[in-house]
Amino acid sequence: MAATPAPPPAMTPQELQQQEQTLELINSELAARLARQAESGAKVDTKAIFLVGFAATAAQFLASRSYEPFTGAAAFLAYAVAIGFGIAIFNLAEYEDLKPRETLDTYARSTKGATLGALAGTRVGFFEKNEAVHQRKTKRWTVALAAVGAGICLSTVSLVLHTDGHDRHTEPGKPAPASSATTPTQPH
Repeated sequence: MAATPAPPPAMTPQELQQQEQTLELINSELAARLARQAESGAKVDTKAIFLVGFAATAAQFLASRSYEPFTGAAAFLAYAVAIGFGIAIFNLAEYEDLKPRETLDTYARSTKGATLGALAGTRVGFFEKNEAVHQRKTKRWTVALAAVGAGICLSTVSLVLHTDGHDRHTEPGKPAPASSATTPTQPH
């Protein structure tokens, strides 16, 4: 784990005033980065919604068919894992952001430089907390995606194993052809 750099010593009011342009630049960059982070989190949420919907639909499809019991049960388990992890993405804490009333009440009487410095520090803290939430969401989405993939494979295997031998076409009134393993060999 990388060591977090120590915060710089507090600036004097003169230093804050001299650094206002730099602090404005830092604040605008941090605000933009927080916006991108929130957008990325929203994309993970959207992907999770589709995964949960797909897993639920695939499970319903499999349930409406005749399937081989062992691989079918494994497919249902995989779909349940995908749905569980997909839903768990939404149960995480909300992203942190500035509270408008609190920010106004706290900084309304501060100088521009002091306000910019404090806002930059607050935004860095929010970004770090949000990053931990985002990483958990991403990991859960990855597990859900892998579970859907496993469920699809297991469903396919289950359906193929169950229908193997049932898909031979017979004409009405004619017996079904015997498999080659049970057909006696005819001398020529």
